[in-house]
Amino acid sequence: MNARTQVTDASMRAMNAVHRALVALSGGRIGWRAGRMVVVELHTVGRKSGARRSTMLTAPISRDGRYVLVASKGGDDRNPDWYENLRANADVALTARGTTACFRARTASDAEKRELWPEIVAAYPGYAAYQRRTSRNIPLVICDPVGGNAQPG
Repeated sequence: MNARTQVTDASMRAMNAVHRALVALSGGRIGWRAGRMVVVELHTVGRKSGARRSTMLTAPISRDGRYVLVASKGGDDRNPDWYENLRANADVALTARGTTACFRARTASDAEKRELWPEIVAAYPGYAAYQRRTSRNIPLVICDPVGGNAQPG
């Protein structure tokens, strides 16, 4: 791992820790929105460790019980670890505003990405800059609710 990737990974971990602290210190009153986007905590199972992992993410599209996540990693050339984890195990949970529910995650098809991308960039134009920054096709993750579980709010 080179110095640039170490800095990127450390920065991502630090931003996540600060975000969690903001939610915790406010008693959950703040930290669940970022601009026009809903913030969720994604819970996955580590593909190597088998341990439960979680990360705070924005969901630029959230409606009808479905959440769309962007595996951008700030335009890094590598996919985020959370994305690799859900590729290995698509059964995930999302927490929003203190409510947790189960979801099945999948990578959007190219056609779905073409349809969703304009709405995502409208919610946060930085995603377009991230895509320009990397040669990888940044995946979109569609999280559909499982069964009759209560929806995160």
